[in-house]
Amino acid sequence: MAAAAAATTARWVRVRAGLVEAARLRRQLGGAGLERLFLLPYAAGNLAQRRHVAHFTFQPDPENRQYGQTQKMNLFQSITSALDNSLAKDPTAVIFGEDVAFGGVFRCTVGLRDKYGKFSLCLLTMLVPIYVKLLRIFRIQTIAFLISPFIVNEAAKYRYRSGDLFNCGSLTIRAPWGCVGHGALYHSQSPEAFFAHCPGIKVVVPRSPFQAKGLLLSCIEDNNPCIFFEPKILYRAAVEQVPVEPYYIPLSQADILQEGSDVTLVAWGTQVHVIKEVANMAQEKLGVSCEVIDLKTILPWDVDTICKSVAKTGRLLISHEAPLTGGFASEISSTVQEECFLNLEAPISRVCGYDTPFPHIFETFYIPDKWKCYDALRKMINY
Repeated sequence: MAAAAAATTARWVRVRAGLVEAARLRRQLGGAGLERLFLLPYAAGNLAQRRHVAHFTFQPDPENRQYGQTQKMNLFQSITSALDNSLAKDPTAVIFGEDVAFGGVFRCTVGLRDKYGKFSLCLLTMLVPIYVKLLRIFRIQTIAFLISPFIVNEAAKYRYRSGDLFNCGSLTIRAPWGCVGHGALYHSQSPEAFFAHCPGIKVVVPRSPFQAKGLLLSCIEDNNPCIFFEPKILYRAAVEQVPVEPYYIPLSQADILQEGSDVTLVAWGTQVHVIKEVANMAQEKLGVSCEVIDLKTILPWDVDTICKSVAKTGRLLISHEAPLTGGFASEISSTVQEECFLNLEAPISRVCGYDTPFPHIFETFYIPDKWKCYDALRKMINY
């Protein structure tokens, strides 16, 4: 008993030391908030453990010179480039956000206030009045803090209730999204399905820097309010050549990244890189040809591309980080079952997160990694 008590006491001493160090670091950061601390190596004791291994390997797409000169950028730099292009193009453009004035905790607006003036980037601690004539780009510090009543009850219905006399002035809401390796329950959610249930908005998730810039610019130009989810684990992990000048990638058009004949694999955001690895594994280990599709736009989604692929392959696997129940894979599965019932050779498979809050130390068990997806694919093939 004495030994157990001593061990417990020692453990709490280590935890307390870590919390004290964390508090010291937070004071040093001033008003930047907890999220900058969240990006730093964890402090002493039990907080010293930090995840470094991702559950995927980012493979850049081939360089696209269709839009002119390119430059090597990671995902957050491509976001900055898109915002820079928008502010340069439209003098009425304004970026609102919890932390955008100093550059943002993920550095996506660094340098823009100095370049365009303090009124182009407004630091918010609460919702401010909205003026329809302004091009507005909202930035939410993390997706868990998204102002859903404002989006769902007002912005999404603005065009409808005015009979299309008014729109939201190209309102785009940016927010970090998805797991990052150490985000735990408040910083790792993937709530795209919540907003996909709301007519009047568009929901977009890019897989790479090139896609991020082109899709974000398309969102900003759209008359409908758009929610643009940025996979936070890709902010620095994803690097590729991105055009410097503005360019636009159409919304609601899925990408077929790899053609195949036996199974259709569908994902968006970070999970696209997982299913690309699964496709390679299936070819090498099973001789199975996979068609890999990045959905990109969650609402309105590209039904035709998915259904045509499933009609060809006869099998569908959908993977996302969000919990299984009510996840957007359910909507895709239901639609495909209605449209392609006679083409299906096996039940549709959903490989998703669990119906629990997103865990911290058990994140590796929660994430739908390539092994879970591969196992589900193998079962479909042997059905």
